Amino acid sequence: MKNRLKVLRAMRDWSQADLAVRLDVSRQAVNAIETGKHDPSLPLAFRIARLFDMAIEEIFDDQA
Repeated sequence: MKNRLKVLRAMRDWSQADLAVRLDVSRQAVNAIETGKHDPSLPLAFRIARLFDMAIEEIFDDQA
């Protein structure tokens, strides 16, 4: 699944570790989601959307 997580994180000048702390996940989990190796669980997708004040659909694209 394609996503805009890396771009959104970079816009806030956050490292993967910074984002991981905010989401209560590992840095490796953030990396796996950003690179498309892993899709987030629905609860995690909601946490990500709330953190960036966006709809899930604005961050994640299931058409990829």
